[in-house]
Amino acid sequence: MEEQTQASFDTVMAFMGAMGSGDMETVDRLMADDMVWHNEGDESLPWIGGAEGKADVFEFLGVFSENLQTTMWENTDAFASGNTVAVFGKMNAVTPHSGQETGEFTFALRAKVRDGQVVLWHWFEDSFAVSQAYHGR
Repeated sequence: MEEQTQASFDTVMAFMGAMGSGDMETVDRLMADDMVWHNEGDESLPWIGGAEGKADVFEFLGVFSENLQTTMWENTDAFASGNTVAVFGKMNAVTPHSGQETGEFTFALRAKVRDGQVVLWHWFEDSFAVSQAYHGR
């Protein structure tokens, strides 16, 4: 892997790991001030949509963590090219809103890195399964 590609890959993996462990100091350090976070999916879920800038992203992360508690996470594939990283995997979660488990679902991520910080986090998930659990269906 070329140096920029490896650095981008390492940054995204470190950012993802810090989020998963609740290490908000590392998340803050690895997040660009102008970061854009966008989650695709069912807009009836409170964490679907976008956030721009560090303050908005941290607010979003608070909403997300209040509404979805991850119980299983597995990255199955990850690729990088230049400053772009793609990660695919599967996860399971419980939503406190209904108390229901989502069941295992897939996700995909497209992230971009600039100067050692994440500037784009574009998340895709099986929001049907997550929405069904969130709404207690």
